[in-house]
Amino acid sequence: MSSVPVVLGPAVADALSAHRAVVALETTIVAHGLPAPLNLEVAAACEEAVRESGAVPATIGVHGGRVVAGLSAEELAELADPRREVAKLSARDLGLAAAAGIDGATTVAGTIAVAHQVGIAVMATGGLGGVHRDAATTFDESADLMTLARTPVLVVASGVKSILDIGATLERLDSLGVPVVGYQTDRFPGFYRRDAGFALEWTMDSPAAAARAFAAHRSFSPSGWLLAHPVPAESELDAELHDAAVAAALEEARIAGVTGKAVTPALLASFAERTGGASVTTNRDLVVANARLAGHVAVALAALS
Repeated sequence: MSSVPVVLGPAVADALSAHRAVVALETTIVAHGLPAPLNLEVAAACEEAVRESGAVPATIGVHGGRVVAGLSAEELAELADPRREVAKLSARDLGLAAAAGIDGATTVAGTIAVAHQVGIAVMATGGLGGVHRDAATTFDESADLMTLARTPVLVVASGVKSILDIGATLERLDSLGVPVVGYQTDRFPGFYRRDAGFALEWTMDSPAAAARAFAAHRSFSPSGWLLAHPVPAESELDAELHDAAVAAALEEARIAGVTGKAVTPALLASFAERTGGASVTTNRDLVVANARLAGHVAVALAALS
């Protein structure tokens, strides 16, 4: 039976062979989450933040049917080109994309599936996918949740996007056995806002503490972890602007009949327009901050082993 190997970028291959810290980065934010040319600027800033923390960035995607951990600048630029309309790939899509020889950007689920296969234990993203607000009738729930439940990778994220049903998402993570741990906070963040209105049972105050706890967790459970890192206070979106934009974006998507994979990109585009671009700035700041924290956690985790 044939298998699909993951192609490692040179720096990633060297780091993994030497058991040094590596952080996985997704590409959906580059191809579908942010407008050009900001998308490539943010991707470069995330990689640099990981390097500054002492770890090696492994930006993951599918290029010409090759599943790559550690995309080159040229490969990443091709995936980021909005004219190419590359596929959005969850974990279930990776084999299909590889067999078809296409290009694709990986979601959190797709990214952690590849990361775990090659031995990367830490990932950074903006926000985890979750349960959509109308899931009681549509059953619309991100594959990120189930994939995280069965993949032992620590994901640093600013909670989940506030366009989702945050309470239902936390309930699902609890049912799936995924620890949700606040980083220097006991409140669950709502992506653009530091507090989504839900308390957290567990908190960590340093990268070293998070690394020790995650290492201990892996002795007892096959699941991953969500390390919830609030958006920097100076980048938080105004509450009134946020709430009005969320309501309008959800109504617009409902009227347009947007479903499936198209929901989140459509909502984010509407959100950006209704906030005058402020949400895009917040998105940029939080994802770079998450990449930096993930790098520090990865360094601490590597030191333990």
